[in-house]
Amino acid sequence: MFFYTINKKCYLYLLIILKKYNFNKLFIKTTKMSRVISISNHKGGVGKTTSVVNLGAAFANLKKKVLLIDMDPQANMTVSLGIEESENNIYKALKGEQNLTPIKIYKNLDIIASTLDLSGAETELSAEAGREYIFGELLEPIRNNYDYIIIDCPPSLGLLTVNAFTASDEIFIPIQPHYLAIKGLTKILEVVNKIKKRLNRNLEITGVFVTMFDRRKILHKDIYETIITYFQDRVFRTQIRENIALAEAPSAGLDIFRYDAKSNGADDYTYLAKEIIRTDKKKNKNA
Repeated sequence: MFFYTINKKCYLYLLIILKKYNFNKLFIKTTKMSRVISISNHKGGVGKTTSVVNLGAAFANLKKKVLLIDMDPQANMTVSLGIEESENNIYKALKGEQNLTPIKIYKNLDIIASTLDLSGAETELSAEAGREYIFGELLEPIRNNYDYIIIDCPPSLGLLTVNAFTASDEIFIPIQPHYLAIKGLTKILEVVNKIKKRLNRNLEITGVFVTMFDRRKILHKDIYETIITYFQDRVFRTQIRENIALAEAPSAGLDIFRYDAKSNGADDYTYLAKEIIRTDKKKNKNA
């Protein structure tokens, strides 16, 4: 009875979201060869940064050229890849002090580092003309150097996230299989809808994936099936399982593949990367 009640709540809540934000318009498929993807969820603790780091590493291992961009003032992605501080960072670029300067982590994987100074950027840039387009203009000269550019958005929906969305082709949303995590989708969908209308007509939500999944928990299975019911083919079938190695790797400054290549986390992000690559092939075939 408990799980039925939870499922019914999810059913009703997602139905309201679908009708309000007209998901068919938000989920138009892309045919672009180079992909700029924002990974975003303003609800913290959903595995957003973990997914950016390890999905990027998985693509690199599959011989795709990848740029990861840390747009989060907490700089967790930067630290997770072993960089404490860098003179070349996103904050200085947004301030107009330098161009975007990628830092090589290893073959096929570069990053744009963040810094705690980025926390003041929204206030400092608020009076700039065309402030929503600043990041996109910085990204344009280098975007064709990569197969995938993945942006780690802040856990908020302020100017930094708006800049990321305005520069992106697509948005992926990581979701925990919890009722409150689904409920938290409302605000991000509202923002995406506005940006698509006013700033970036090409913006698309093309992927939703579940993190911290435990197949033994009935609630997780229940929520996952509910997500699939409404998001349909936008939900990646790969589930990122709960895995202690994923939590440990950032403290060593390593992605999951260098930390524990035989872990479930390494397997799951490899499967997810391959699933995304297959969608590329389908799009190119249909183009």
